This record gives sequence, C-alpha cells and structure tokens, in this order.
Amino acid sequence: MKEDVVIRVEGLSKKYFLGQRAGGAGGLRHVIEDAVAAPFRWAGRAVSGARVPRRVAEETEFWALRDVTFDVRRGEVVGIIGRNGAGKSTLLKLLSRITEPTRGRIGLKGRVASLLEVGTGFHPELSGRENVFLNGAVLGMRQEEIRRKFDEIVAFAGVEKFLDTPVKRYSSGMYVRLAFAVAAHLEPEILIVDEVLAVGDSEFQKKCLGKMHEVSTAGRTVLFVSHAMHSVQALCRTGILLNQGRIETMGPVGGVIAVYSNRARETGGGGDIASNRSLGLSLKTATLRQEAPAGTLVVSAHFYLDKTIPNAGLGIHIETADGVELCDLRPETTGLAFGDRKGPLHISVVLEDLSRRLGAGTYRLGLSFHETNWRTCLERTIIGEFVVPAFDVYASGYPPKYEKDGPVVLPVRLLRAE
Repeated sequence: MKEDVVIRVEGLSKKYFLGQRAGGAGGLRHVIEDAVAAPFRWAGRAVSGARVPRRVAEETEFWALRDVTFDVRRGEVVGIIGRNGAGKSTLLKLLSRITEPTRGRIGLKGRVASLLEVGTGFHPELSGRENVFLNGAVLGMRQEEIRRKFDEIVAFAGVEKFLDTPVKRYSSGMYVRLAFAVAAHLEPEILIVDEVLAVGDSEFQKKCLGKMHEVSTAGRTVLFVSHAMHSVQALCRTGILLNQGRIETMGPVGGVIAVYSNRARETGGGGDIASNRSLGLSLKTATLRQEAPAGTLVVSAHFYLDKTIPNAGLGIHIETADGVELCDLRPETTGLAFGDRKGPLHISVVLEDLSRRLGAGTYRLGLSFHETNWRTCLERTIIGEFVVPAFDVYASGYPPKYEKDGPVVLPVRLLRAE
C-alpha cells in the first residue's frame, strides 16, 4: 500500500442468503429457532386448514456488494451516496470489521472509529461516563488519553447533567451526541460515520460537520454516508456513488452528486405526482437534469388536462434543502404562459447561471399550475433536488457555500478603499 493510502479496497464482495435454510444448515442457532417456532407454524396452518409441508431449503443469494475497488488517501473526506439498498451500510460494516467479506481484501492503516447506528459500541446498563472510557478502550486508547479528552467530549455532547445516568435512559439524540463526541475526539486515524447524524437536531448536525472538517484538516480520514446532499457537498471533496452493490462512479463530489441527482424521478410510482380532480388536471411525470455548463438545470414536466384551462401557466418554486423558500415565480412574472390548453402538455424549462446566483449546495425545486388571472389550479409540488456546484464567483479562492455564506450570491464590486 502506498504511503499516503490509508484505505485500500480490492474486489470487495458480500453475499447474504434470503429466506430459510434447510434444518441443520444454519447450526445450533437455527435448530433452536426451528424448535421454538415449529408449534406456532403448525398451529397457524392447522387453523387455516393448510397442509403442513416438510421444511425445505428456501434461500436465495443476494449480493449486497460486488467487486468494489477504491483507494482513500490520508486526510481525504469521502462521501458515499446512493439509494436505499445500494450497499452503503454494508460497505461501512465491512470496513469497520463488524462483518467479514465474502470475497476481496481490505487494507487499513491506523485506528478506526465507527458510528454506524444509534447505540453502536455502548453498553446500555453503563453510565455515559463509563461508556466514554469503555468506548475509548475499544478504540485502543490508554486511560490517560481518554482522561485528557474527557471534558472536551462531554462539553461537545452536551450531556453533563446525565453523565452518571445509564445510557439506556438517554434519548436517541443524546445517545448519538455522546457516541459521535467519543468517536471524533479520541483521535482515530480513520473516522467512519453513517446516516446516524440525522437523529440529531440541526444545530448539532452543524457541530458534527464542523468537527469532521476539523478532523480532516488534522490529516485524518473521514468516510461519510448521508442522504443529505447539501451536507455531503459541504464536507466532502471526493464522492462514491453506489448502485446495486457496485460503484457507478467515483470522483469530485460535485460531479458524483450530479450523476445521482440527474436520474429521472418518475415520482408518481405509476400514478400521478399531483392532481386537481375537479379541474381534470394532473402532473404525470417530472424530471430534473443538470447540464453543462455547470449551474444549468433543465426542468421537464408532463401535464394532462381533461378540460380546457384558459391561459394556462407554470409556476416554479425553489427552496433550500432545509425548506427555506428562496423564490416562488408565478407565470405572470416569468412569462411561462401557454394560452388555452387541453389534453397533454409537455413543458421544458431551462434555469441558467445558478452557480452565480446561489451558493454551492443542494436545493429543492417545485412546480405549480395556474390559469386566467393566475389563479392556482395545482398547488406547488416538490419534484426533486438539484445540486449547485461550487463556483468562485468573486475570484477570491473561496467559492460561496450556502451552509456557510447563505444561499443567495450577491454581486459585489469594490468602489474605493482609502
């Protein structure tokens, strides 16, 4: 392994079995489970009149990960994204040595601290104070090191009043605050964080993101899994997109998020995304697609109008990922009006130069539909997220990001400094 590579993954695969195994195939645990459950299975079938068949093997192979290969260098912050079931949590469990791979190799340099789910590494009967020392010992820390960091950990977690209370009485938010504080402050070379930060409030999430940034600038490595694209964009420079257990793309985080966000969102699941039955109006499909140059967004929508709607028009709504409204553009403002319409209506709209107008981050876009006198026929409906890539608007070397600088980029020009 190269000197600056701290994580090397080669051909990593993990297979699980779905369904049931034949008697005895799963060892003593399965034998006991079968013995306990058999009377209940028999009784249920007897009541329903069903024949009680002999148990047979009913298992299907499921590959949670397949042939995953990548390197992570010292000090990198890598965001791992993908849909539910893509293999993100499985990958982190393998890297944390919680489970063994079916195939492939993992090379790690240095101490690893993992925060994968609420309660990982804590004993519910022990107090917060005792769990700090227990968790530190598991990470390979000496007692002197833990004592040196103890006050800082407790202050960060904000659980001073409950320090000598068994953690089984903690709320999920308190649990996560203390667990993250221990994992981040006991100086691991590699910090692995799953989606658990979503449990904390927004103020604590900002503290965590700040701490992870601090950890990375100190030369340590962070792997971060999240569905919050604005957090991934703000924290990470490199991204990995997993899809059905394989790496779909890896590289600069903005491009990886764009690939993820560009997938067409047929949000209705076979039905309408939104509708107004009294007017016979429905939004069938809607898609967001990011295009070159950076900061260009194409919005496509397919409406169907059972009845004639006079002077039909489209409204566009943009808000931050936290739900803060930035603009609500009605057709009388934008001119997106199409006259009297009936039947199918396909609309494509281009939003340009977003990188000069919005700070780098993730935003949400919604559509609404209007008629004569701009009366609303279809209330605004969020159709998806889009990512504004970082752009050095002021040529200062520091592109504005909405999490730090606010969502709106204002034109600034120095006139005089004396």
